[in-house]
Amino acid sequence: MLRRQLIEPADPVMSVRHQARLLRLPRSSLYYKQREETLDVKAMRETIDEIYTKWPFYGSRRIAIVASERLERGVNRKQVQRLMREMGIQAIGPAPALSKPAKGHKIYPYLLRGKVIEGPNKVWSTDITYIRLAKGFSFLTAIIDWFSRYVLSWRLSNTLDSEAPIEALKEALETATPDIFNTDQGCQFTSEAFTKILLDSGVSISMDGRGRALDNVFVERLWRSVKYEDVYPKGYSTMAEATEGLDEYFRFYNWERPHQSLDRQRPGVVHHAQNNGLSGFT
Repeated sequence: MLRRQLIEPADPVMSVRHQARLLRLPRSSLYYKQREETLDVKAMRETIDEIYTKWPFYGSRRIAIVASERLERGVNRKQVQRLMREMGIQAIGPAPALSKPAKGHKIYPYLLRGKVIEGPNKVWSTDITYIRLAKGFSFLTAIIDWFSRYVLSWRLSNTLDSEAPIEALKEALETATPDIFNTDQGCQFTSEAFTKILLDSGVSISMDGRGRALDNVFVERLWRSVKYEDVYPKGYSTMAEATEGLDEYFRFYNWERPHQSLDRQRPGVVHHAQNNGLSGFT
């Protein structure tokens, strides 16, 4: 695959909006300058990321204990809490105020308890995860089909606002319209700008219950695969490098990687196969 290069914003051939779309980056990422981190903070972020990805039910107390062992020095729990907030991660086990939507945002009920999904494009889900870089960090948003595990769209951003999730949602809806779209209660997904797109498309909105570790389990499993099979081994230096590498990985994940829950079929094959006669879910 050819390496994609960013064109100057003033280039008359291609707009900044189109450049961002090709690179799967929010437009704000083309202007944002991320500050350099000290080696100590960078090591802390990487350690927290690895611990959380392996044990997402660990809170700041346990992460601080394990981080102290790995870094062979005392780790302050308050520093761990601060970095976890900046990274946008929280333990997925039961806890008060696990998800913190913005004040005034509407919270929708969880619609999928006890449902059996029997075909693609019945239920989609999304989430955001932290991606470490050599000189900073970024956030990955992905939208996945629950039945096929197919990754419909994704965006990489260096901010935790709603722009990247909205762009990923718009791209996914260009291919199909699901019956139900499931998210957590994060402010990016409860914002009117995000939910209006779904409601205008006739999609029912479902949101995880607070502290419900299994409500969005398919995306959590995707994050583990992405990090252990791609991000950690490759150690991306920049967002441009990560974008190109993740593009290759998601093509591999969708079309080449056998998925155990699909009887070792590929998500892309399952998702695009004919499903006439399926009822959706029961």
